[in-house]
Amino acid sequence: MPADTAEPGPRGGALRHDRSPDAGRVASLGLATPQDVFGLRRSAQQAAAAVALDHQDQVRLATALSELGRDRLGCRGLEVAFGLDAAAQPMALVITFVWIGGPPPARDTLDLAAKLVRVDHEAGATVSRIVVTQPLTAQGLTAADLRARLVKVLAGGARSTEADDLRAQTRDLVAALEETRAQREELLHLNEELEETNRGVLALYSELTQELETTNSGVLALHSELEDKRHQLLAASEAKTRFWTNISHELRTPVNSVVGLSALLLATGSPPLTEEQREQVDLIASSGHTLLSLVNDLLDVAKAEAGHLDIHPQPVDLRLLFAHLGSLLMSSADHDQVTLVTPGLEEQPALVTDETLLIRILRNLLSNALKFTERGEVRLDVAVDPELSPHAVLFTVTDTGVGIPADELGRVFEAFYQVRGPHQRGRPGTGLGLPYARTLTELLGGSLTLTSTAGVGTRVQVRLPDLGREPAKEPDTGGSGHDR
Repeated sequence: MPADTAEPGPRGGALRHDRSPDAGRVASLGLATPQDVFGLRRSAQQAAAAVALDHQDQVRLATALSELGRDRLGCRGLEVAFGLDAAAQPMALVITFVWIGGPPPARDTLDLAAKLVRVDHEAGATVSRIVVTQPLTAQGLTAADLRARLVKVLAGGARSTEADDLRAQTRDLVAALEETRAQREELLHLNEELEETNRGVLALYSELTQELETTNSGVLALHSELEDKRHQLLAASEAKTRFWTNISHELRTPVNSVVGLSALLLATGSPPLTEEQREQVDLIASSGHTLLSLVNDLLDVAKAEAGHLDIHPQPVDLRLLFAHLGSLLMSSADHDQVTLVTPGLEEQPALVTDETLLIRILRNLLSNALKFTERGEVRLDVAVDPELSPHAVLFTVTDTGVGIPADELGRVFEAFYQVRGPHQRGRPGTGLGLPYARTLTELLGGSLTLTSTAGVGTRVQVRLPDLGREPAKEPDTGGSGHDR
């Protein structure tokens, strides 16, 4: 029978078992005398132990119920019901005080109980109640198991006297004091361990600080040494650039004289030469042109490294440029088993860049390819670069030559480095071709990449932005091509 709609059961301390399944009630107890309150305390401890609450929670629950029972003692129809809320998460032991009329519970009593357990006070027009809820943490026990345990411990009632209650409270107090003492000793032990740990941490911190200071001193000394080395390398690089610039200027004058005098000897109005003399003069002129080209390349490299090589962007007619390169290179070819393929006279992509530097880049790449290709073809292709902006142009030089071994690819962009092997016989060079081409390409804001397979051929790609428009942002290809 619900407590808020009918008169509670008979007064007295005997526990009654609630057979109705609603609200999860297990048993109820009428409170009429102080002995009934003592019995409530005992029943509360037994119920708490049955549902696997620890000793501290048992004492808290029993104390809270005892105080609430004393406060409500004398109210008409006062009854305490023990129940199990299996639907709660987690499950909970629920103890409900129900009474009719009477004064409201003392605020001090409610506050004291609320410090120990969860307390809800419901004041009604006729029936009032206090609901005490204690969450359960029993692992592996079902609601049926817990209910059976409660029925068993609450079956015989728990009559008690004031002396029994005092003895029980004394035992609880002694147990609490003993537990407090054990906790205090454990806390002291933990404090000692913490102090020892702190001393170790401070010692380690001091040691690490000293090591760090020593390391910092070493790093500062190393940084100073590296800074000195950097200045030395900068001075050496500047000296090398000055040397290249000066020697190139000094070489250009006599080379120009050799080329000019050779041209005079071969001119139509000059005295006739024998066939042997003409061949020798032709050889002198050819060597002079080669040496002059080398001197010009050296001077351009020196200017580029020093930042003194000026760029003069202008619209480039790629059709005329390709025709000029084709005639220039094929006229100097020394064998007939290689075909030079250049783009035809069809419409070519628009490009604004330094035409002189572009010619030097492509001439070096094509000359290098022709030099190391005995048979097959050397091909020059041009297209709008699909990987970048529509305003960048991709030049690709491929050959069917000797290729470059994989272990040499990491070095052929070094100035003056040449891959050694039988393919070098009869092919003199300085090792400046690819480094020079890459230097000029980067000066124009582009990039040069190379892939090669020994015995198959080499492929060089030059990406150049259109300097007449906003420069395209180029992804880092991570690759590098290298001179042979």
